[in-house]
Amino acid sequence: MKISTKGRYAIRLMLDIAQHSGGGNVSIKDVSERQGISVKYLEQIVNMLSKAGYLRSRRGSQGGYRLSKEPDAYTVGDVLRVTEGDMSPVACLEGEENQCPRVSECPTIEFWQGLYKAINDYLDSTTIADLMRRAEEKNTESDYCYYI
Repeated sequence: MKISTKGRYAIRLMLDIAQHSGGGNVSIKDVSERQGISVKYLEQIVNMLSKAGYLRSRRGSQGGYRLSKEPDAYTVGDVLRVTEGDMSPVACLEGEENQCPRVSECPTIEFWQGLYKAINDYLDSTTIADLMRRAEEKNTESDYCYYI
């Protein structure tokens, strides 16, 4: 399983908006400049996240985007499922019910189910707020000056 550029950029977009909104809106142009991602590509991702209800938009001079909820309400898994779809490591686990005709005799199904659970548990254990805290810690660590 490999997360696409769209998925990685969606996480960066949500994090950037959370970090820079300050209760207001964040322009896609500003995100583009900070993240080094084209505006056109970000617009595709914004469209997906807006349709999912994760972002709210506003037009005009004070326009832009902001999270619909607080950063701790979104997990990395939530965002990736919008952009990547089901995070299943194998096709037979996609969807509600396993459609594989061999599922009852499959010697590997429990392994794949375990991997699927581990992937989802990990992705759902980290929120956008957690990523914000990690980013702040990294910035704080690099701000120290030592004099000899």
